[in-house]
Amino acid sequence: MAHENIDEDAPLFAIAVAAELAAMHPQTLRQYDRIGLVIPGRTRGGTRRYSMRNIDQLRQVAQMSQDGMSLPAIAHILRLEDTVRSLRRQVTDLETQLRVEREQRPGSRVFAAGATGSIVTLRSGTRIRRETGIELWTPPAQRARDTE
Repeated sequence: MAHENIDEDAPLFAIAVAAELAAMHPQTLRQYDRIGLVIPGRTRGGTRRYSMRNIDQLRQVAQMSQDGMSLPAIAHILRLEDTVRSLRRQVTDLETQLRVEREQRPGSRVFAAGATGSIVTLRSGTRIRRETGIELWTPPAQRARDTE
């Protein structure tokens, strides 16, 4: 139940509501919390509050359990799904950072060797004399991939 404007991780539902949404008995939810299978958020007073992600996990647990999977196997799958979700979030963040960095750099950067052998950054649109030798620099990692 992914809605763009609803935080799937927001702890919203009391145990009775969560149990009803997941079609389970509240005692089952308490047991799953005790064994670390589906861990809800807590209020300051210690009351369990379930998120939509928790409800989805409870439904998954019920389905996998009906399919004959053991609770430790189900717990392992849920941990792997959490890891994948976290990695996807990191990839999205890194892609955003890369996009922002690329937007802040006007055009591509070109380097040349100066008369003394120093590296000089050329501005976009700068012309180089015809007799000047130009070599396109390729990062070592890219060169290794190109030669494979």
